[in-house]
Amino acid sequence: MVITQIAARGVRDRRTLAAMVAIPRHWFVPATLADAAYDDAPLPVGHGQTISQPYMVALMTAALAPRRGDRILEIGTGSGYQAAILAHLVRRVYTVERLPELAESARARLAHLGLTNVEYRIGDGSLGWPEAAPYDGILVTAATPCIPAPLAAQLAPGGRIAVPVGDLAIQELVVGTLAPDGLVTRHAGACRFVPLIGRHAFVEGY
Repeated sequence: MVITQIAARGVRDRRTLAAMVAIPRHWFVPATLADAAYDDAPLPVGHGQTISQPYMVALMTAALAPRRGDRILEIGTGSGYQAAILAHLVRRVYTVERLPELAESARARLAHLGLTNVEYRIGDGSLGWPEAAPYDGILVTAATPCIPAPLAAQLAPGGRIAVPVGDLAIQELVVGTLAPDGLVTRHAGACRFVPLIGRHAFVEGY
């Protein structure tokens, strides 16, 4: 998976690739889909949610340029797979999920893997987690028409954010860096995610 689906498409960050090797993806999908866990595709994980395509997980992770001492906010815990990748790479991960059932199952999976540097919150991901801000990176695993302003406001100076931006039909992965004069963004390619649901998902943003 890492060689043919990720590195071959240009993701070269060694730490990201090592994390993708280390975390067993089949633990994060329903047992009936375990044989497809390493396929080049997203998979359903219940409650209308998906585990992202392996390449997209790696691309978004590498876009944050994670460092060992970083504090990262993830919006949309889902199965917990992306949180596990991040937890393998940084000091602490804060992850927000609106569905309690998904949050609890993700917590159990990460605990089983011995990943204890993750904090969990059930709530509106579009609001972020302001009490723990600022963050060195923010990763959003659901699509929104713009970068929600509350999330951008929770970045540390020089912090990075990766967000799928668009509607249900057309989305682009947007990567932003908080510079002294505001958020500087670039486009990192097409993507497809479920929509972000929350108070600031479709209003007030960058």
